[in-house]
Amino acid sequence: MRRTIGCLLLTLLLASCNWSDRVSPGAFEWRARAMATRWQGSPIDQAWRGGFVPLAGLDVVPRWERIPAWAALSLHNGAWDLDSELPADSPARMPLHWPDGSVSEVPLITAATAYARLSKPADFIDEECPRKGCRRLRMTGVELGEAALATSRGTIRVPAWHFTAKGIKERFVVVAVDPLAATPRPRAAKGGREEVRAFDPMPGDPNELVVTYGYGSCDHVHGTRAYETDDVVVVDVDEEGTGGMCNLMLLLGRATVTLTRPLGDRVVLDSGSGLPVLRGRSVP
Repeated sequence: MRRTIGCLLLTLLLASCNWSDRVSPGAFEWRARAMATRWQGSPIDQAWRGGFVPLAGLDVVPRWERIPAWAALSLHNGAWDLDSELPADSPARMPLHWPDGSVSEVPLITAATAYARLSKPADFIDEECPRKGCRRLRMTGVELGEAALATSRGTIRVPAWHFTAKGIKERFVVVAVDPLAATPRPRAAKGGREEVRAFDPMPGDPNELVVTYGYGSCDHVHGTRAYETDDVVVVDVDEEGTGGMCNLMLLLGRATVTLTRPLGDRVVLDSGSGLPVLRGRSVP
């Protein structure tokens, strides 16, 4: 049994690098053209450019360092009691103001719906409340405010319900936008491997992008390339394994991609996964 476990761990730590991600220029162009065709004008393309696509969902993570340990456990367990009435009236819709100056309206959820989400227990609970280290959270007030949310069109302020719990300074925030108004962030195609994770324009040269990409510690990077249309730019990092045994550690590198013209408002796609690449950041 120990020998079996040892072999399994060794397999996890050491992976064969007898593989190659290298494709010929012609094969890359064929794949990139198909990827661009699927993306351009698709529902997710339209939502990514002009809709509401939260990059990390609609959850607002509390500042845990400002919340007592017992309260974090109680929140996880959904151990809430109402010590105040929830407002019955709230706006049905509110505007979202985008960085490009445009405005769109979205429907809102009520305070009661937001409280139901806030007080819902996590899917997996270690121990029930009340027990040692866990006590009931008492909701003493709620008001409609705002919260910052990262989206495909930049970080914006969105309507949010702010809940106050007795004895806790930090407020618990639930985004007030109806989830039906949001489009989920796209996922990689089956078998796809995310390679390019972020990009930035090269200072002083509008035709060049600096991309951040992931690679294995035994991989050899040969360079970068791009396929361009009027609407998208598909970027690729040409890498291959060196052969033999290698660990599975993921490293991050940076490289330059040269375009035939400035990027403008075109969407950058990663050729490995088909996912849109974000400017200046990598979102898990």
